[in-house]
Amino acid sequence: MTVTNDLVSYEDALASYDPVMGLEVHVELGTKTKMFCGCSTELGAEPNSQTCPTCLGMPGALPVVNAIGVESAIKIGLALHCEIAEWCRFARKNYFYPDMPKNFQTSQYDEPIAFNGYLDVQLDDGEVFRVEIERAHMEEDTGKSLHVGGATGRIHGASHSLLDYNRAGIPLIEIVTKPIEGAGERAPEVAKAYVAELRELIKALGVSEARMEQGQMRCDVNLSLRPHGREKFGTRSETKNVNSLRSVERAARFEIQRHAAVLDDGGTIIQETRHFHEDTGSTTSGRVKEEAEDYRYFPEPDLVPVAPSREWVEELRAGLPEQPLARRNRLREEWGVGAHDMQSMLNAGAIDLIVATIAAGADAASARKWWMGELARAANESGVSLDALAITPEQVARVAALVAEGALNDKLARQVIDGVVKGEGTPDEVVEKRGLKVVSDEGALTAAVDEAIAGNPGVAEKIRGGKVAAVGALVGAVMKATRGQADAARVKELILEKLGVEG
Repeated sequence: MTVTNDLVSYEDALASYDPVMGLEVHVELGTKTKMFCGCSTELGAEPNSQTCPTCLGMPGALPVVNAIGVESAIKIGLALHCEIAEWCRFARKNYFYPDMPKNFQTSQYDEPIAFNGYLDVQLDDGEVFRVEIERAHMEEDTGKSLHVGGATGRIHGASHSLLDYNRAGIPLIEIVTKPIEGAGERAPEVAKAYVAELRELIKALGVSEARMEQGQMRCDVNLSLRPHGREKFGTRSETKNVNSLRSVERAARFEIQRHAAVLDDGGTIIQETRHFHEDTGSTTSGRVKEEAEDYRYFPEPDLVPVAPSREWVEELRAGLPEQPLARRNRLREEWGVGAHDMQSMLNAGAIDLIVATIAAGADAASARKWWMGELARAANESGVSLDALAITPEQVARVAALVAEGALNDKLARQVIDGVVKGEGTPDEVVEKRGLKVVSDEGALTAAVDEAIAGNPGVAEKIRGGKVAAVGALVGAVMKATRGQADAARVKELILEKLGVEG
């Protein structure tokens, strides 16, 4: 068995091998209580303050299934075009790990609630790739281990570990793809696009906020390579708990290059779990899994089977929202934008904000302009997401309205947005406090124009001589004199009138 830290180039890897992926995505449901007890799921509580005998696995404590958790699972299955089981059971997945207080995880094994579906994902160039879904099943999350004293935050080298069971028992849906073949060099891009589309779908369903940075959605990237022309899959590695879209793509790319290097060297891929490192974009070995693990699954004796009626399933199907991909294509048509622009809005998390801003009265062009321009810059500088900025779609629509009315120009509008984001009040309050109204007094504008012409006689002569483009210099002088609060278009009209030149 050969282990290497070397990589071959991505192009060389794809010249010899076909990548095969399997993606397992865990989604924390946004229920108010845990999957099998009444404990709160609210984030940020004191460690071990949201526990009870049931989620701590105390003898005699009996679980009860969270009905909203089951409903959410069915909605996800339907949105993924899955079949919904008429009858399914929970199972005990038995293994010892300190963050599992019961020493087993309540999950589903051979009888998932949803199975045999698909999700179409769109790549950056518009190509649509279909990812087949093997299953979506219900289970519970584990607790959280904090390893103290080591250099890496992992158990190796730590002096002791702390356990927080607040997360133990939070409802999870695990969505497992069938082997993803045929993506070739675009395999990492397909992985990223799939997780991104799945996140949009989960958010649209309203079953989870799916914030990857908060661990509400995380992905295990299974990857193997096989030489061109061979049908049998290679040995896979499993990169665990990848928690950003960019990292999903980077993890897949790195593993393709690493696998190829091992195989080119005559080595053997070890079936193992691996950890992804954000800082380097690399993976390192976690736990060797040379043979399939035996979790000794057996039906959970304390829970009755789940048998959703067909009427209920169809009622949930009828209430599903528009598929995110179909919605984006519709909005593209309505807004008159290209695939690249829509992808940029999706990547920025701006689509819902723009839709809400239009609903508040702004036109589509203005809504896109402010969210993808000034506000995207502010979010980037602050290191937060767009929806975390202290400004609402209604406030952005009000800024757009003030510009449309001529009360603000773009420069002043940017200052108003800055004030709102900094907590100085509503757009109208910021305008008042900062004195940002456009100078519309014709007398004041005329005086400023006269002063600019008198101060720049050479430029004025050029304009009179037919070089109308030179008017920009005089407009700039007036804007400077009015601290940017003049209407530039009206200033230009006044200058040309004064000089007897037609625009």
